[in-house]
Amino acid sequence: MGALIKQMGKFGVVGVIAFLVDYLLMIALKELAGMDAVVAAGISFVVSLVVNYLLSMSFVFERRDDLSRRREFVLFVALSCVGLAINEACMWLGTELVGVDYRLVKIAATAVVMVWNFWSRKHWLEGDAKAAA
Repeated sequence: MGALIKQMGKFGVVGVIAFLVDYLLMIALKELAGMDAVVAAGISFVVSLVVNYLLSMSFVFERRDDLSRRREFVLFVALSCVGLAINEACMWLGTELVGVDYRLVKIAATAVVMVWNFWSRKHWLEGDAKAAA
């Protein structure tokens, strides 16, 4: 149990870094470049995905022996695409339907996506190869 708590702590630190990249880039694209908030959130999410992959697979999750780096990255991206869909749905629902400020919606969306990211990466990227296959 201690190892899982330590891993969740590392995941949290990496998540904060990726969130800052995501959040600050989204605001810059919206406020400085005049992009639509939902489009800006999508672009910033993808940029933060690369940061998150590099940090997550270096410091948080143990690599699986049966996955090449290429396959690992493809799987990471596929899982993150689900996260992106969750993020975009939250952003659209919160900003367009409910009318909440995009910055607040982004924080809530990040919390929802964070749960998906930890569970899915733990299960498919670090999990037992037999269970994940």
